[in-house]
This record gives sequence, C-alpha cells and structure tokens, in this order.
Amino acid sequence: MKTLSELLTFWHEQAGKLGQQTLQHIALTAAALLLGVAVGVPLGLWLTRRPRWAPAVLGAAGALQTVPSIALLGFLIPWLGIGATPAILALLLYSLLPIIRNTVAGIQAVPPAVVEAARGLGFTDGQLLRRVELPLALPVIMAGIRTATVINVGVATLAAYVAAGGLGEFIFGGIALNNPVMILAGAIPAAGLALAFDAGLGALAKLSARRVRLVGGGLLLALPLLAGGYWLPQASARLRAGFSPEFIGRADCLPGLTNAYGLTHLPNVVLAPALVYEAARTAHVDVIDGYSTDGRIRAYDLQVLRDDRHALPPYFAAPLLRPAVLRAHPELGPVLDQLSGQLSDSAMTNLNYQVDYLHRAPRAVALAWLRRKGLWKAPHTLPPTAPVVRLGSKIFAEQYILIEMYAALIRGNTDLAVATKTGLGGTTICFEALRGGQIDLYPEYTGTGLQVLLQPSRAVLDSLGGRPGAVFSYVQAEFARRYGLAWRAPLGFNNAYCLLMRRQQAQQLGIASISSLSRYLRN
Repeated sequence: MKTLSELLTFWHEQAGKLGQQTLQHIALTAAALLLGVAVGVPLGLWLTRRPRWAPAVLGAAGALQTVPSIALLGFLIPWLGIGATPAILALLLYSLLPIIRNTVAGIQAVPPAVVEAARGLGFTDGQLLRRVELPLALPVIMAGIRTATVINVGVATLAAYVAAGGLGEFIFGGIALNNPVMILAGAIPAAGLALAFDAGLGALAKLSARRVRLVGGGLLLALPLLAGGYWLPQASARLRAGFSPEFIGRADCLPGLTNAYGLTHLPNVVLAPALVYEAARTAHVDVIDGYSTDGRIRAYDLQVLRDDRHALPPYFAAPLLRPAVLRAHPELGPVLDQLSGQLSDSAMTNLNYQVDYLHRAPRAVALAWLRRKGLWKAPHTLPPTAPVVRLGSKIFAEQYILIEMYAALIRGNTDLAVATKTGLGGTTICFEALRGGQIDLYPEYTGTGLQVLLQPSRAVLDSLGGRPGAVFSYVQAEFARRYGLAWRAPLGFNNAYCLLMRRQQAQQLGIASISSLSRYLRN
C-alpha cells in the first residue's frame, strides 16, 4: 500500500511530465507504425509476386530483429544524431518483420480455387488483389500489424536514451536512482499503452471485412495526427540542456542546483550517459552534466561552469568491497591500497582523455600508468583452481581504467585469479551486484554513496558540510553498519558532477559559472 500511495503521489506531482511523455510515446509508436505499414505491406505484396526474393528479404528483416535495441540506436546515432529520427527509424526496422511476414502469409493463404475463379471472371491483377486477395488476407495482415504495434510500444521506452522522450525517461531515471516508484511510474503506463493498442487492434480484427476497411482506413488517417503530437510546441528558452537520468533525479544534482541557483528557465531532455557529451559537441543541446575529470572535457573543448555556491558535494573515488573477500584473502588489502592517494584530478583526466578521445584501450592506458609509477608486476602463473576475485565497474571509461589497474595489481602481487564484469550500468546495478555476491569489488564515489545509497537527512548533510574527510568517514561507517560493506582509502581524485557548455558558446554569452548561467536564463 505504501508503494501504491507513493506512486499515486508521484503521478499527481508529475502529471504534466507524465502527459507529455505519454503523448511522445504514442507519437513515436504511431510514426513508426505508419512507416512500417507503408513499407511492409507493399513489400510483402511484392514478395507474393516475386517469391524467389522472399527468403532474402525475410531473412534480412529477421536479422534486423535480432540486433539488440540499444545497439541499433548506437549504430544510427553517428548518421542521424539524437532525437526522434533515430528512434523512429529503429522502431520502423523492428516493425517490418511481422508486417512483411504476415502480409506474405495472408496472401499465400488465399485458396487457389478462389483466385482461379476470379481470373475466370476476367479480373485483372489489380482487381484480384483489391477485391479478392486483400480482403481475405486482411485478418492475417492485421495480426502482423498488431504484433508490430506491441513491439514498438515496448521498444519505444529506449527512445529516452537518445533524447526522443517517451515513458522511458521515468523508467531509466528510476533505475539510475534505485527508485522503484519512479520505474513503475513509467512502466505501468507503457504496459497500459501496449495492452490498449493490442486490445483495440484485436477488436478491429473481429469486425467484418467491410468494417475493417472503414475503421482501418480511419486509423491510417489518424496515425499521422498521432505522430504529429510529438512536435507540438513545447516550452522554449534561450538555452537547452541534455542531462543523464541520474543527474536529473538525484537530490544533490539538478534538483539541488535548481534550488541553489534558480535554474527554472532551463528546459532539458534526458540522454543516455554515453551520449551526453556527443550531444553537446554536435550542438544538439547547450548545457550538459558531466564529471570534472572526464577526458572529453578537453577533447570536445568544453568549459566547466564554476559551482560558485558549492551546491555539488565531493565525489572522491575509492574501492567498495565485500569484507568477506578480505577475510578470505587478507593479502588483498595492501594490494588495493597501492592506488590510495596516487591519482590526482589532472592525472585521472589525462587517463580518461586517452580512452575517450584517443580511443586507446582502457587496459593499455591502465598498464602504462602502472609501469610509469613502478607498480606493475608480471602476472603470476596460476593453476586452474586458483581462487577468483570478481571486479565490477559502471559503464564509463574511468571505471574501466580503474578496474584494469586493480586487476593488474592483483594478478601481479597475489596468487588470485581475476574475473572482470565491466559495463554494469549505473550505481544501482553495481551496488546490488556487490550486495548479492555477484562481484567482490567495484570503484564507487563518496558523493554517490552518500546521496544515492545512504540518502541521509538534511540535518546530517548540513553537519557534514561537504567536507571530503567528514563525508568519507560517514559513508565508511554507515556502509559497514547498514550493508556490511567496506570502503578502502580514496584514490585521490575528486570526480564531482559539474555543468558543461561548449567553450566558444560560453565565452560568447559571458557564462563562466552556474550563477552567470542562471542570470543569463532569467534575462
């Protein structure tokens, strides 16, 4: 009951946003379905006249169906950028197989005797198609469209990762923030839309052929109108922002900055964390969130806006691990501590730059740095039965580099084998994997541990005052007490959240700090 109450409260408070996301979700689905019908049905009809092409075309459509949705979006972004275009194209590609296959199957299922009788009456090919084959095949074709619609409603949630909006914004924000209510706030309406579309099309398929043609024609006319809803006028401002889901939802990030600086005139879209920097570089958005040690700041010539009111807390990186692995392998502690205090902000920024911009492998960058510091040792030769330490990481370059450093240190200084599980998504996935024993260690940040995982009261936050030492001591003690997890000493660099703009644009507008950004937006 508590979850239901919180969900209803969330929907009430976010009613405007929920309505906008639902409209966007319907519009994306409608646009892709319209294109899918326009392409898939004629293509299916053509295949019934050219059956030797059917295996190749259906095979290609089937191959597209096997490509993971997020990977397909990733392939499309370099050519189409971000926004609705790549999302609609991806949905179109996913809708083709059921529409083409059912069109072919429906036409081929028309009894040959009926076709011969029509020809005997003097029907031309066009008349045969319009007056005999299509009416008889319509129920099967509608079933294909129905399947494609349900697929599109589900896949459209991923559109949020490319700034196309939709109900995925709540879902991914909830995942990033470990907020089940927020996940349900997006998942329930998305499931409801899928059921509604499926029920509506199912009811349509039960109508007589004449009514199906009438209602179906009406739906085809309605689809462009539904798709047009995506481009309804929205709030405009002098600048546009693109933020990752975690930054939008975390109390210490956008909500905190909004309270501290009054950033109420900054419309924003949700972007996948991996796409935020690219969106700023290509000028799809003007302001983004980022990490102060990210190598792409230098690579893309971005400017960090000074947090002159110190609204963002410190984020010092440190290994977070299960104490059981230390009890089983006490030699591991001193090995992990070899990195403590060794990485400055500038050093970590340079390492990230090599991976993010120069596209060097994280492992090569990590090993080169260990060699320069005299920390690298040749890996021990291990038997197949050697105990294994499992290292996890979030899904960005810095975490990959750190994991490679720890893996090399463990292999060179102990008789333990190492297994890495990189790209585990955001904080919640890594944290739950650690608590569940799927991994033994991952690099975490004190600010994340404080604000996302512990979520202390305002009074506690005020008492800590953003002091790095106080925050680390509090986080270390509370993790041991609440979760039975251990923090080792910080690595040295502070990878705090920050706001970024293209340097040239920021200089032209005279924006150097978040306060000056707020003044510019209000004027």
